[in-house]
Amino acid sequence: MSEEIQQVAAEGASEGGGRRSRGEGRGAAARRASRTGGGPGPSLPYITRKIKEYEVLDEEGLQLIENNADRVLEEIGIEFREDPEALALWKEAGADVRGERVHFPKGLCRELLKTAPSQFTWHARNPERNVQIGGKATVFAPVYGPPFVRDLEGNRRYATIEDFRNFVKLAYLAPSMHSSGGTVCEPVDVPVNKRHLDMVYSHIKYSDKPFMGSVTAPERAEDTIAMAKLVFGEEFVENNCVTLNLINANSPMVFDETMVGALKVYARHNQACVVSPFILSGAMSPVTVAGTLTQILAEVLAGASFTQLIRKGAPVLFGTFAASISMQSGAPTFGSPEPSLVSYGAAQLARRLGIPFRTGGSLCGSKVPDAQAAHESANTINMTLLAGTNFVLHAAGWLEGGLVSSYEKFMIDQDQLGMMQKLAEGVDLSENAQALDAIREVGPGSHYLGCAHTQANFQTAFYRSPLADNNSFEQWEIEGQKRIEERANALCRTWLESYEAPYLDPAIDDALLAYVAERKNSMPDAFT
Repeated sequence: MSEEIQQVAAEGASEGGGRRSRGEGRGAAARRASRTGGGPGPSLPYITRKIKEYEVLDEEGLQLIENNADRVLEEIGIEFREDPEALALWKEAGADVRGERVHFPKGLCRELLKTAPSQFTWHARNPERNVQIGGKATVFAPVYGPPFVRDLEGNRRYATIEDFRNFVKLAYLAPSMHSSGGTVCEPVDVPVNKRHLDMVYSHIKYSDKPFMGSVTAPERAEDTIAMAKLVFGEEFVENNCVTLNLINANSPMVFDETMVGALKVYARHNQACVVSPFILSGAMSPVTVAGTLTQILAEVLAGASFTQLIRKGAPVLFGTFAASISMQSGAPTFGSPEPSLVSYGAAQLARRLGIPFRTGGSLCGSKVPDAQAAHESANTINMTLLAGTNFVLHAAGWLEGGLVSSYEKFMIDQDQLGMMQKLAEGVDLSENAQALDAIREVGPGSHYLGCAHTQANFQTAFYRSPLADNNSFEQWEIEGQKRIEERANALCRTWLESYEAPYLDPAIDDALLAYVAERKNSMPDAFT
């Protein structure tokens, strides 16, 4: 038996048989920390799923939803507000434009989407961090959009640019996070019209993973493109995807001028748009799963196909954010069955369209990272993986229905993402995994701790959580009776203290800083 397995067995026996001295307890904790990794581990590649997608609709159900969506597009239509260029492009493409409402002949949107890629590479400034979007790939990105944070002192407060940088650093350090994301929190201490410059710069400076661009105004999207070209080069950006960009439909059945404006900028520069209806069923869509799926498909078809009117071949994703509301209070609810059915069904519809899919995350309505947060997030992230989602926004850090980015919740969630990475590998059927030699060696009535196969495989056999406490009550008591939120807090502090920025060419850094300074100096501060 190896020395490490002997130590594990000895600790388990001692912990079951009685208490240790406090000195011995601290030694055991240190040994466990060294095994699970007190700091972040090596970055893992994006997931290539080896498990089948879970599907909830049969062929008849899929055709029913598709036919109903076609009726919505043709008979009811979708509004493209305050954008004459969009309306003119739709009219030229053969749609029936009445005021700001566009009615689509059956099949028009699907025909346009034939030029959209089924999968593509999302490039990082470090090519080793490039990820695939589409196919059997799953890519995790952190929480997006909250104006508040719950900090490491337990305070709920408005987010700052320092919080933003911290979450970018944590996403960079998290082994199972494949992107640093976008608006990981909203830094309200920076003027509204200038904060996007600091946010994009932070993604480039403090991480070398793929990042998302600004969509809050067309000119801010243009700034994102300009800064990306300083990093990657103009020709590279025009021919490769270096940003993903969240384009929300203003459900029900409206695309406003802000979203359409940002979409046009990114599509023209060959950057990916994630066209995502923002659905709270019962408020922004019908209360039924089938009705919601119909509306989602209609909105995505209209928005996604519009990217191809701007530039054929521009990458685009079928996105959805699906939640329900409490019919008593009107508050959004998460982790419940109906949104899961919506996401499973939407994933099937996306695969039939032949474009990548976005949904899910680690969503919850809880105000703190408690049991409610855990079970709602687990329900959502498991569904997300099993649905076959290609791009997962809000994979870590989401709290309070998306109003809060939580440091502790981020750490707990990223641990769960590591488990999802392991689950996605499926069942290993190699000769080593079949373990017949181990079964022969051990035989009836013995144990596997000391056999050669266990010694050769124990270090990688099971996922090892850096946060979960699986020790005896006595050992947990000796080590301070810490809840998982406290352990997550301590681990988060350790990560941030140990953070080292990835290399960035000083000339590129100087060019970025000069661009940011020039743009900021070109306009007065605005806080609305």
